[in-house]
Amino acid sequence: MLTFHNVCSVPSSFWLTGIPGLESLHVWLSIPFGSMYLVAVVGNVTILAVVKIERSLHQPMYFFLCMLAAIDLVLSTSTIPKLLGIFWFGAGDIGLDACLGQMFLVHCFATVESGIFLAMAFDRYVAICNPLRHSMVLTHTVVGRLGLVSLLRGVVYIGPLPLMIRLRLPLYKTHVISHSYCEHMAVVALTCGDSRVNNVYGLSIGFLVLILDSVAIAASYVMIFRAVMGLATPEARLKTLGTCASHICAILIFYVPIAVSSLIHRFGQCVPPPVRTLLANFYLLIPPILNPIVYAVRTKQIRERLLQIPRIEMKIR
Repeated sequence: MLTFHNVCSVPSSFWLTGIPGLESLHVWLSIPFGSMYLVAVVGNVTILAVVKIERSLHQPMYFFLCMLAAIDLVLSTSTIPKLLGIFWFGAGDIGLDACLGQMFLVHCFATVESGIFLAMAFDRYVAICNPLRHSMVLTHTVVGRLGLVSLLRGVVYIGPLPLMIRLRLPLYKTHVISHSYCEHMAVVALTCGDSRVNNVYGLSIGFLVLILDSVAIAASYVMIFRAVMGLATPEARLKTLGTCASHICAILIFYVPIAVSSLIHRFGQCVPPPVRTLLANFYLLIPPILNPIVYAVRTKQIRERLLQIPRIEMKIR
């Protein structure tokens, strides 16, 4: 590591502290974090397998659900195995390029997930407000293109973040990151140069993704509710709204933790560092854990297929 004026340096690697302030509890913290990661992996892999096997689920909503499952696997796997390594073995060392790569994966796929939720809101809007055209509008090709657009948007939006750090801010005050993974603001805070461009760009992307996507989703549901209120009977209204319940739950599970974590990280200076770091990890773990549960409970076809698994195993025995 090259050092200049005994203050700033060019690091070849960083050191992740895990949960700062709770180092003595790292071994115990590994139990809930490891359990949650296992549940997330099993749940999302199960969703992917069930949708692949069950041909009746080869519909736009379930294709989008598979995209969410794949994204949740990337988000959790890009951070939690490293965190468990820190908890168990004190393996906090991470190379500079690996750190920037982890930063890109976390923020890119969080952006992609927001885009998939927006596409799912469009799917629900067409299915309820214009059901006769749903199969013509949301073809398999269109669904694939919407997923690809969400991915490309994430790459275009987030790609400049690690590049700007690599090219504009090569010097750092310290190589110790008081976090469990390479979060953008946690890394930028260590740099010696002028980070205003990075901060403004990060805030702008956060606004574009979190605010505009939320507004677009809310607007789609306003139109959906207007269409539902025009139905003849309360039973028909409840049945139609029931098709949106899983999506609404998944949206809240995703946006509420990420909004709370972002606000606390930027403005909650009085919040203890361990709480901020725990919240930053929970927003990467809560959606991967709860999304499969919500859709398994709320979706009849998925629920029935999962209930068939124990019966098949009993017959085999």
